[in-house]
Amino acid sequence: MHHILAIDQGTTSSRAMVFDEALTLKSVAQEEFPQIYPRPGWVEHDPSDLWSSVAATARAAVERAEIDGSLAAIGITNQRETVVVWERASGHPIHNAIVWQDRRTADLCHALAEAGQEPLITGRTGLLLDPYFSATKLKWLLDHVEGARARARRGELLFGTVDSYLIWKLTGGRAHVTDATNAARTMLFDIGRGTWDAEICGLLDIPMEMLPEVKDCAAPFGMTRADLFGREIPILGVAGDQQAATCGQACFRPGMMKSTYGTGCFALLNTGEERVTSRARLLTTIAYQLGGKRTYALEGSIFIAGAVVQWLRDGLKIIREAGETQGLALSSDAAQDLVIVPAFTGLGAPWWKPESRGAVFGLTRNSGPAEFARAALESVGYQTRDLLEAMRADWAAGAEGVLRVDGGMAASDWSMQFLADIIGAPVDRPVVRETTALGVAWLAGMQAGLRPGPEEFAADWALERRFEPQMEAAVREAKYDRWGRAVRAVMAV
Repeated sequence: MHHILAIDQGTTSSRAMVFDEALTLKSVAQEEFPQIYPRPGWVEHDPSDLWSSVAATARAAVERAEIDGSLAAIGITNQRETVVVWERASGHPIHNAIVWQDRRTADLCHALAEAGQEPLITGRTGLLLDPYFSATKLKWLLDHVEGARARARRGELLFGTVDSYLIWKLTGGRAHVTDATNAARTMLFDIGRGTWDAEICGLLDIPMEMLPEVKDCAAPFGMTRADLFGREIPILGVAGDQQAATCGQACFRPGMMKSTYGTGCFALLNTGEERVTSRARLLTTIAYQLGGKRTYALEGSIFIAGAVVQWLRDGLKIIREAGETQGLALSSDAAQDLVIVPAFTGLGAPWWKPESRGAVFGLTRNSGPAEFARAALESVGYQTRDLLEAMRADWAAGAEGVLRVDGGMAASDWSMQFLADIIGAPVDRPVVRETTALGVAWLAGMQAGLRPGPEEFAADWALERRFEPQMEAAVREAKYDRWGRAVRAVMAV
């Protein structure tokens, strides 16, 4: 029996999972690492924390699985858009990683938009001009770290999203590569031609010498150092976390949708070979690339989903752990209609207002922890509907009528029932909820010849529970209208 190691490097923790060749989970290891907030709206990670947590969890997962040297392949999935720049010679990062949530380049994005550059950028990359993406973060590092741009031009510095940095570390500096899905999130990649865009790089004064080679999601990315696992192991699958979840949910047919609930919420709609240009300010992106063929998707990104529950725990301190929110929501006063707009780091799709901040509406003297918990969970459902409404408006072929869900919040029956109620459509939760790791394990396993292609993999997808909408249509629309008025109020401040 062969085994596959899936490395899942996320925003707040790193996890490693070992699957057998039937993609049955054998072991898990997880480690949190510090979040760094130098200023309001700025978010950083120490790259050494990313690497040490990945190395530790990978070794731990392999040891716990007791697989006796049968590790055949490694897959990597990662937080997207986060930027690392390091020295080619030493591997030493020149600065902390700037995280996808970071908003420090909002003014730069605004200036570029004012200069009329957004049509060029969106036309080539499918992305909006927003601090969320890697390009302006990379420019900020080159502008603010002394001598960085000159060193980059001399080939002394390398840029990568987290997958690139981890591969470089895992291979002992022998591979500077990424995959098409991660490249597509940098705002430097032409998703039509499948190449780095020289004109956008020139516009931002980013030396192309520092960019990694771009590969398919299932491809040979390099061999690990022998000292990590006792021998060299091939890295054969890579995808950004949301694209990996799309694969793990077997959303291979145009019209299929999935929504992942982690720190943020990310909904992807497979549009097949058709690159759909959004009129509703969604993102056009690469869902996956196999055999040199790109499959496209519309994506909506919500910055705050599970993070709103973390706010209840760490900010308001009204819960001790995330699981308490479901019980509180069940006990809340239905007569109180609190609305929380969790724009803690701005509003994501389809609004794209980085300067907006959160607000609570409908407070009464009797509003308490139960009502806050319910409103926090409801905010995720409302934001998901915003995305789905935009997707339906954008694509004439239309989405299928079922939403597949995964991620931490998908475990909450209350949240998933409210989601089905507010979108007015069935919500399917799979048996295997670790779809991000599963997706990249499948990619690596397929490249290794251990797993079949997409159609056969899709046939193995298994439903754990379907949530059917139960809310009356009039109630649904009244609640959604109230949410819309709250969002408009936040944007008006």
